[in-house]
Amino acid sequence: MNSEETVDVVLIGGGIMSATLGSLISQLQPDWSIRVYERLGEVAQESSNAWNNAGTGHAALCELNYMPENADGTVSAAKAVSINEQFQVSRQYWAYLVEQGVLPEPHNFINSTPHMTFVRGKANIEYLKKRVAALKDEALFPDLEYTEDLERIAEWTPLLAKKRNPKARVAATRIAAGTDVDFGALTKYLMQGMAAGGASIQTNHHVTWLKRQKDGTWKLRLRHTVGNTPKTVRARFVFVGAGGGALALLQHSGIPEIKGFGGFPISGQFLRTTDPKIVAQHQAKVYGKAAVGAPPMSVPHLDTRVVDGETALLFGPYAGFTPKFLKTSTWFDLPFSIRLHNIWPMIQVGLKNFDLVKYLVGELMANREKKMQALREFMPTAKTEDWELITAGQRVQVMKKDPEKGGILQFGTEVITGADGTIAGLLGASPGASTAAPIMLDVLSRCFPDRMAEWEPKLREMIPSYGTELSSDPPVAAASLAATAKALDLTA
Repeated sequence: MNSEETVDVVLIGGGIMSATLGSLISQLQPDWSIRVYERLGEVAQESSNAWNNAGTGHAALCELNYMPENADGTVSAAKAVSINEQFQVSRQYWAYLVEQGVLPEPHNFINSTPHMTFVRGKANIEYLKKRVAALKDEALFPDLEYTEDLERIAEWTPLLAKKRNPKARVAATRIAAGTDVDFGALTKYLMQGMAAGGASIQTNHHVTWLKRQKDGTWKLRLRHTVGNTPKTVRARFVFVGAGGGALALLQHSGIPEIKGFGGFPISGQFLRTTDPKIVAQHQAKVYGKAAVGAPPMSVPHLDTRVVDGETALLFGPYAGFTPKFLKTSTWFDLPFSIRLHNIWPMIQVGLKNFDLVKYLVGELMANREKKMQALREFMPTAKTEDWELITAGQRVQVMKKDPEKGGILQFGTEVITGADGTIAGLLGASPGASTAAPIMLDVLSRCFPDRMAEWEPKLREMIPSYGTELSSDPPVAAASLAATAKALDLTA
């Protein structure tokens, strides 16, 4: 490739966000040239990798942190419904790509898996009842089941009930229409589809610098990590989808919109088993309540996972700390991210989130047996020798300026776009991958507002609910759920 070649779109990072945006652009504007640069030897090796991704199929069907109890004791369904709406956009897009032959047989990346909640104790049971009452009439939460009967819970998933004290007060909910998504596999398939349409996917390429030119294009300096060969490329539009590496690149870009943003890295570990006898007794994603001070991404859950066709169980996460922003980056990521414009917001976040600091310290001091005790709250029969401890990917929580509080810690994702729409980037974590399609549609609307009217017919073809809310029209919601279930070969 000519060192000064100008391409239409450069996507930095080979994860699910770049793959989704590139896939959308290749469908909407197939004549545009697209380059993907990934610094590792394969795509989907950081947060999009199945074993690095803490949550899969996030649709708010079971994640209690999306419906916290308010100070007055009430529970609102608004955020859970909003996240489910977003997941349905992703699900519609995947269904379209399967029907068009862009994605392969859907069981390669998505499988039916019931989503459950499980709580213990009187206070938590009362909270769960309020949650059920808030969701029972929501169109996107069909057939929500609730029980306090341990025998019924045992029918849903034996591991939660086996050897549990029958006098213990417990409660659970279940929605059979949940899914498990392997975002590592999905990313690779989306990239393959882009490549078939003419995109160039270049691994072992590290973007080290980028700067806007007088003609409005962006000049990027890259280094081929095999041989250390430098090269440059120009792009009319750049998306920084580099996960934890996005903050540094956006800072290097010099766009004023990144000022005031910082990042706080949180690592994680999980317990995993592939023992067929254990795996056969649990077919669900089961979420509990987070510990006091725990970030939303640390809500304990016992999950069925299907990766490369093999089923396993995963429990966690157990939070940890390292200054790295990526699993394979350097220990200098955090200190090198500090700027004059973000140091005060970061200090304010530290001072106002002592519960989080306390939680992280406790997690760092927890030994293997304490981790097993947390698992046994879900699975009383868990034996240490049956489970291995694995390290998940890095998550970088967004810290940003706030006019009233000085600085706030943001749980979620944050889209950053330059004023002229020639550059965009993504910061943050959960719900992340599961809502990649609507997040990338937001990027398109911000960066290409003059093309959205032209693209709208194609967008409606790919995503029938585009521009509307399924939750406001129960018959349409039911039809959409049924159509995507059929296309994706889901059993519920």
